[in-house]
Amino acid sequence: MAATRVLIVDDHPLVRGGLRSLLERTGEFKVVGEGADGYEAIELATLHTPDVILLDVAMPRLSGTDAAQYIRDKLPSAGVIVISMHADESYVLRALKSGVKGYLLKASPESEILSAVRAVACGQAYFSPAITKMLVEEYVAEMRRRGVEDSYDLLTFREKEIMQLLVSGKNNRDVAALLNVSVPTIETHRNNIFQKLNVHSLPELILYAVRKGLVV
Repeated sequence: MAATRVLIVDDHPLVRGGLRSLLERTGEFKVVGEGADGYEAIELATLHTPDVILLDVAMPRLSGTDAAQYIRDKLPSAGVIVISMHADESYVLRALKSGVKGYLLKASPESEILSAVRAVACGQAYFSPAITKMLVEEYVAEMRRRGVEDSYDLLTFREKEIMQLLVSGKNNRDVAALLNVSVPTIETHRNNIFQKLNVHSLPELILYAVRKGLVV
């Protein structure tokens, strides 16, 4: 089985070296390049076409989220994992809008980093448990404050099934093929899900799923 090809981009050489050592000693991963800023992330991603990119958020010249957005458009098969010091919702949503598949905190243990790379290499999303815990607590507190029921219960079984597939990284065509229905049918279900949950985009839907603990 071929090793998962990984690109590491961080402006701190010690961080890059630590991540390379961690990944390569497992025998599952091959680090194909290292970069120090967003422009190098784009250049090296284009050159090496990695399976997974570990990308710092705050870097010189071009931010990680800006680089991630460019990479998503040019190399949609590459799964980007953002590594950040920030755990608040605004940073997570900004990262999701740039097209990342994972969000790790810089204080994450080694086992968590490996789990994230494995998950994203398989096309799944991954968020630090600390991020999920924080978002869930904020969500529950907000629901209690507003005195409203959980909007997730408004979804039908089929809508919940489709939501799970969408937030795992599947597009409308993939979901339609898996469920043996037409693409317009999936689009209708997707619109209904957005309306019931009061979300307006796929990144917001993923963030909602993270709050609910539905995304690993």
